[in-house]
Amino acid sequence: MILHILNRSPGSSLVYREALAGMGPEDRLLLIEDGVQGALTSQARHFESLGGRLFALREDLASRGLEGRCDASVQVVDVDGFVVLTEEADKTVSWF
Repeated sequence: MILHILNRSPGSSLVYREALAGMGPEDRLLLIEDGVQGALTSQARHFESLGGRLFALREDLASRGLEGRCDASVQVVDVDGFVVLTEEADKTVSWF
């Protein structure tokens, strides 16, 4: 399993399309920095194909005033959860 890390919002960059195209059926996607905007209900439709494999970093949501506004399909993790995701992955790929 590969952990893909995306730091750009789907509203301002199309790099999310490349990330999705590069993902395998077991891979996971973690939204960080401005990428957490993709966790909002209005943006999460871009990631509906991931079915339980979409995560957003709580600290980045909080710093942008977005905590508690995530789509139900998004699993929110804190920094410790980020560490766990990286430990579970065979490798990580950053998209920016």
